[in-house]
Amino acid sequence: MTHRIRLFAAAAAAAGTEETSSAAASIAELREELSTRFGREFAGVLAQCSLLVDGVRTDSGALAEGAQVDVLPPFAGG
Repeated sequence: MTHRIRLFAAAAAAAGTEETSSAAASIAELREELSTRFGREFAGVLAQCSLLVDGVRTDSGALAEGAQVDVLPPFAGG
């Protein structure tokens, strides 16, 4: 099972890419995998990010087969 992972703003900058894939079974596993893959700077950004799984914000749980995960850092502005 492969998931499409889209990275935005500071997350994309820290990872050096706007998109990747993962076979993680859960949100916790995905966070750990991405932190290991992209390093300490990315892990710091990821800790502040919201994750949308198929358009729904979530902080935990299993990932359904073929899920799309959007990694969204906090946005400033008004």
